[in-house]
Amino acid sequence: MSVNVEITRLSNGITVATETMPHLESAALGIWVKAGARDETESEHGLAHLLEHMAFKGTSTRTARQIAEQIEDVGGELNAATSVETTSYYARVLKDDVPLAMDILTDILIDSNFDEAELEREQQVILQEIGAAEDTPDDIVFDHFQETAFARQIIGRPILGTRQTVKSFTPASLRSYLAKHYSPDKMIVSAAGAVSHEDIVRRVTEAFGSAAVALPAAAETPRPIAAYTGGDFRETRDLMDAQMVLGFEGRAYYARDFYASQVLSLILGGGMSSRLFQEVRETRGLCYAIYAFHWSFSDSGIFGVHAATGEEELAELAPVIIAELMKAAEGIREEEVTRARAQMRSSLMMSQESPASRAGQIARQLLFNGATISNTELMDRLSAITAPRLSELAARTFLGKAPTLAAIGPVAQLPSMEEIVSQLDGKSGGPGLRSVANR
Repeated sequence: MSVNVEITRLSNGITVATETMPHLESAALGIWVKAGARDETESEHGLAHLLEHMAFKGTSTRTARQIAEQIEDVGGELNAATSVETTSYYARVLKDDVPLAMDILTDILIDSNFDEAELEREQQVILQEIGAAEDTPDDIVFDHFQETAFARQIIGRPILGTRQTVKSFTPASLRSYLAKHYSPDKMIVSAAGAVSHEDIVRRVTEAFGSAAVALPAAAETPRPIAAYTGGDFRETRDLMDAQMVLGFEGRAYYARDFYASQVLSLILGGGMSSRLFQEVRETRGLCYAIYAFHWSFSDSGIFGVHAATGEEELAELAPVIIAELMKAAEGIREEEVTRARAQMRSSLMMSQESPASRAGQIARQLLFNGATISNTELMDRLSAITAPRLSELAARTFLGKAPTLAAIGPVAQLPSMEEIVSQLDGKSGGPGLRSVANR
């Protein structure tokens, strides 16, 4: 991490972290909360996302329109995002408008009024989002994939919620979730760009110093431990192409093989030079899009491959993908490791030129690691990743393991899960798997 990163933990538990980038005339700042969709109860499914929406719908001193107009009057941007384990509220402004942005961000977290009429309107917006997601196969296939990978668990549920749960929420529901999960010890205020650490600390202290009632130091509610299950989900739809995601259990943020898994995903499907792109798309022409990914959570992860192809190519596509995964377990070339390291290094360095990326990186590292990671330390970790270690990781991740498959579209020609498991085992039979759906 840059030497310009400064971190202060306030007496109420909030952590303030900034990185001054003196050459910039703009700044990015936000509030990251270690609470997301995974922290909901069964009846709260979708509440974390709705709360994020409602934060912009008015406080005791600003209407929803005034919030939008005040930030846009100065040419700024204001947004938010909900993930499985975090929620973030952030702004991008010119340096002279940092005080305004910080005031709005703290206001919407401390003093949102959750107006009934605004809530009803926003519920309709989210119902439209749910409908749009269902009509977008290359998006919804990932929801089904995660739901299948972590069957019957909160971590596997779609972030948007269901129509039934979203329509059931009240202002009291929002206040209850806020009180349970938005405690100061779970909040990171992060800023990067043309900012002063002392100024940000002072403003956060002033804003949250009197917010003890709104932001209590809530008792930690342990999350259920994620249990990867694997499984098979297929939905036949009358579409031009088929969307398929094949995956396996991955590594958590804290795991030793977290960075190695990121490198392996790049080697397998991280660009046009990757193994899957070259073999599946370029050499065989079996799909028009393919890539590998590695998602991490606090206690688990998913390693997956997404591909989009036509109905006629689907029967051959899955066996070729699996063959490439198995080849990775047999050996990785040093030049592939070198290329993947270069990709990660360039991505890191390029992102550090963006104050928004830097603010987000700092916040996430503090939330999940409890400390920031320097560029030197990260490069050292990447340098310690060798080709033999990656091939051994591939073997532990893919061979004989319970896969997760989600597919939507004309999927009748897709091999059965038994055939996929048999190929991964190198023999008949394999680990027992659930069949989630075959519609």
